[in-house]
Amino acid sequence: MPIEIKMPALSPTMEEGTLAKWLVKPGDTVRSGDIMAEIETDKATMEFEAVDEGVIVSIAVVEGSEGVKVGTVIATLAGEGEDASAAPAPKAAAAPAPPPTPAPARPEPVEERQAAAAAPVSKGDRVVASPLAKRIAEQKGVDLKGVAGSGPNGRIVKADVESAKPGVAAPAAAAAAPVAAPATAFTSDIPHEAVKLTMMRKTIARRLTESKQTVPHIYLTVDIQLDALLKLRGELNKALEAQGVKLSVNDLLIKALARALIQVPACNVSYTPEALIQFHRADVSVAVSTPTGLITPIIADAANKSMSAISTEMKALADKAKAGRLQPHEFQGGTASLSNMGMFGIKQFEAVINPPQGMIMAIGAGEQRPYVVDGALAVATVMSATGSFDHRAIDGADGAKLMQAFKALVENPLGLVA
Repeated sequence: MPIEIKMPALSPTMEEGTLAKWLVKPGDTVRSGDIMAEIETDKATMEFEAVDEGVIVSIAVVEGSEGVKVGTVIATLAGEGEDASAAPAPKAAAAPAPPPTPAPARPEPVEERQAAAAAPVSKGDRVVASPLAKRIAEQKGVDLKGVAGSGPNGRIVKADVESAKPGVAAPAAAAAAPVAAPATAFTSDIPHEAVKLTMMRKTIARRLTESKQTVPHIYLTVDIQLDALLKLRGELNKALEAQGVKLSVNDLLIKALARALIQVPACNVSYTPEALIQFHRADVSVAVSTPTGLITPIIADAANKSMSAISTEMKALADKAKAGRLQPHEFQGGTASLSNMGMFGIKQFEAVINPPQGMIMAIGAGEQRPYVVDGALAVATVMSATGSFDHRAIDGADGAKLMQAFKALVENPLGLVA
């Protein structure tokens, strides 16, 4: 029997993607592990590997197709020993051209997707729920299509299912949610061009808007003397020169933030409606600018890694990020973030928290400033660091303790190599 190849979920939050490129064509023989296509998610372009062996019978979704929902049939494979010519044609719903049936072959227009996002999940739509919520719903006999989710992006979580009754419909308030008005076309007499939004840019816009609207930010800033850190960096780079390792200031700051998070565990947290998640390891997400937008690869367990290991790993992750080749586990997760705009000469800025993380550290440029050193006015290299904290999870006093610990580690950097 022919095997339907469906659009995979290449990340836990992926609901649709762009089929960027096919690497196979009808008639090709594929084996398990062969790369079949390149799929663009909201964060990266990823390779899609074959699971089964056989011959490609047909391609149901042409390359370049956007908004292909997870689970959509994208190709058909004839298994070993099967007659490829006898395989059925792909389903009309998966065809790139409009079929004669009422079901649309292509994704709905943007305004229709916006309206659907504002309304409760309809009967035919995919329900987004955590694995635990699905299991509890099955045990209780609750229809998840009638449950309004309180998690990120309307995700149904444990508390939503526990408070629902079997067969109960979504709350009336959710049903009456206002439908977003269709966006009007942009017009201007000024010469311009319209650059199509990538999935990554759409996701960045959505997540940052949600963060500023739903997360109460509190900002705390400290000035930090960098001279001792710069001296230590120079000495370490001289010692590591034979190994081909060159530490950046950012590498040392990643280590400092991770150590500070371990010292002040009240800031190494994530807020959920059900509980405050306390992490026992500091995984630092580091903002990297790419041609398609900002992405945050993760240095896992940064507090317990050597600075040379952090430097080597960060360079490899940054290269993969700029090439759009990061794997989900390399950019999803993290317990806190660090964003450094000092290389652009930015003196100070306030970064937006990346939920579900509880904080992000914004690093400004190190510059020569008048500074009190040992009780006397002198000229020192000073930078400003601003922590943005989720005030639902982190009190101002705890945020201040983290900033104090970070400052102490940077100004007394031997503690980073101890």
